[in-house]
Amino acid sequence: MDEKQILHALDIGEAQDWEFKSAKGGIPGDLWHTYSGMANTEGGTIVLGIREIVNGHDVHGLDDPEKTRKNFWDSVNNRQITNLNLLANHDVQLVTVAGKVVLVIRVPRATRRQRPVYVGQNPMEGTYRRNYEGDYKCRPEDVRRMLTDQTEESQDTRILEHFGVADLDPNSVRQYRNRFSARAPNHAWLTEDEQGFLGKLGAWRKDRVTLVEGLTVAGLLMFGRDEAIRDPAAMPEFHLDYRERLSEEPAVRWTDRLTSDGTWVCNLFQFYERVNRRLTSDLKIPFQLQPDMSRKDDTIVHEAVREALVNALIHADHRGQGGVVIEKYRDRFELSNPGTLLLDVEQVWRGGISECRNKTLQTMFNLIGYGEKAGSGFDKMRQGWASQQWLTPNIEESTRPDRVRVVLPMVSLLPEESLKRLRARFGKELDALSSLEVQSLVTAETESSVSNFRMQQVTTEHPADLTQVLQRLVAKGLLAQVGQKRGTRYELAGSSAYKPGPPSDRLPGTPHIIGVDSTRKEGNSTHKATALPPELDPELLTVAQGARGRRRLPPDETCQIIRDLCRNRYLTHRQLGGILDRNPTGLQERFLRPMARRGELVLRFPHEPNRPDQAYTTGSNDQAK
Repeated sequence: MDEKQILHALDIGEAQDWEFKSAKGGIPGDLWHTYSGMANTEGGTIVLGIREIVNGHDVHGLDDPEKTRKNFWDSVNNRQITNLNLLANHDVQLVTVAGKVVLVIRVPRATRRQRPVYVGQNPMEGTYRRNYEGDYKCRPEDVRRMLTDQTEESQDTRILEHFGVADLDPNSVRQYRNRFSARAPNHAWLTEDEQGFLGKLGAWRKDRVTLVEGLTVAGLLMFGRDEAIRDPAAMPEFHLDYRERLSEEPAVRWTDRLTSDGTWVCNLFQFYERVNRRLTSDLKIPFQLQPDMSRKDDTIVHEAVREALVNALIHADHRGQGGVVIEKYRDRFELSNPGTLLLDVEQVWRGGISECRNKTLQTMFNLIGYGEKAGSGFDKMRQGWASQQWLTPNIEESTRPDRVRVVLPMVSLLPEESLKRLRARFGKELDALSSLEVQSLVTAETESSVSNFRMQQVTTEHPADLTQVLQRLVAKGLLAQVGQKRGTRYELAGSSAYKPGPPSDRLPGTPHIIGVDSTRKEGNSTHKATALPPELDPELLTVAQGARGRRRLPPDETCQIIRDLCRNRYLTHRQLGGILDRNPTGLQERFLRPMARRGELVLRFPHEPNRPDQAYTTGSNDQAK
């Protein structure tokens, strides 16, 4: 770590998660909340000796750098303060910035077996994670899931007392056995009776210590009757949902849907059999010829889609909220499941390491030819998509509730339709851009927004170079920056509530750093800002004038002002709180969520209602207001 990297982080605040804290008076107490939050999320970097101020940072340094470093090491090794020291010597460094010495602490992401990392001695009270808004205390159920993920034993090996073969769907077991037989007709397991076969698969197990035997979680999830799976003693939150959204009509919510409605047995095997056919039925991929000149309709793209589907089913925490949701659009597949990633996103991208929450389910699918055990599943998806020159698949992790989402866009890296729309929007400005700048705009246009991390997936460029490209597009008025730090993303200018504002000497989103010259120039031109945050937008403040300064406003008047503010734009609860001079959390609970339920407001992310960066716009019911 050196001064240049820290200045770059101050300048862009988004390449990874950074936290800047003043250390006047000693190590701040809330440092340990951030240490815990970073360790339990994606890791990050804490810098002591730089204070965040309005619109920038104050590099004031440390009064006694060596003493601060020693105090930090003493504290991180003190079990009264935190339960685990994740750091090596090279993770804690003294660095000179703008002539002042600061302490830089690089916090790695804790592995599944190290989490939870917590403050104090009680994990239920001292475990933190991070989202777009900073550190937050985990709920007891979140901590319990981390503790469960710690164990070497797979979640799905647990024996379910008082459940038996009668809770399984005989047709599902028979169909699976036929698949198994077709793939390995001479396999020794085929001589076993039903219970013996289930035992070989791991669907039935006997505990060698307690001598208790019975149906396992894996057996019930794979072959069970849906009412047995959702029994309070098993997996009451279990839910599988397939949604096909192929219509261009906004009023048509879906063109096909498969969920638990009593017309079929809703277990993992039956869901896979039905959904796999639906997902791949109309993939327009040319057939291939085998060496014997026979036709092969199954391509690497079909394999990639199957891999994504199996991954969602076997990596899901089926005790979590929301269930497994598979969505098919005209131009993409979206697959999401409850739970967290057991590896960090970068390791998932690199591949080579296999960590699975439900190893028995993974084996069951593998035995009939589906799924990988070598940690190469996501790599197979990338290869399949690269074979068609489509945009790279995207993987995201969100919290509250914990969910993993994979998006497989069936869109060319430079789709002609997208280029036409961009050309109509920006005219000849598009011709003057570099290929990387065009790719950034195309990604923002096709995926609604683009981020530094997403461009790292699409290209091989360095994160710092990508940030310069994105900021350059902001300065040219082609993109608008939304959010800060790890929540930073970019939208096409004019797509959100951010509107053109007066020029500035700094890039939009670039903080002022006291004592540091942060002016950036391209050629002979200095970057100018092109956007104001909504809280400072004069037009929005005028609309909100009737609410600002008035503590007691009739609810119907408040609702009308909110509808007026959200018309033709998306606003988050924090932005609305700033505009209306109201507590954002209270505003969200009392007005925004009820209005969304009534259809007066529409969520920007309807399938992730609890996203920290959720935003609202006016809905169809607003016409009657």
